[in-house]
Amino acid sequence: MPRYLIERTFPDGLNVPMNEAGADALGGVIMRNAEKGVTWVQSFVSPDKKHTFCVYDAPSPEAIRSTAQMNSLPVDKITEVRVLEPYFYR
Repeated sequence: MPRYLIERTFPDGLNVPMNEAGADALGGVIMRNAEKGVTWVQSFVSPDKKHTFCVYDAPSPEAIRSTAQMNSLPVDKITEVRVLEPYFYR
């Protein structure tokens, strides 16, 4: 399955509470993603919480855009990526 890097901008900052409500919100994202065969692997958040860089496995960019819309998440850019391991080369 292809892997993608999704760049998002949150003008007011990303706010996910560190409690049951936050866990429920993220669980809902995971559930809705699964409906389209999309798996959220990992995300990186800028210190100001206005930008995220998310790694997803998905069948297509269209599936990512569709789930983002269902989850009310912005999508600035989707780039297909592959892993480059620094220890692969001798």
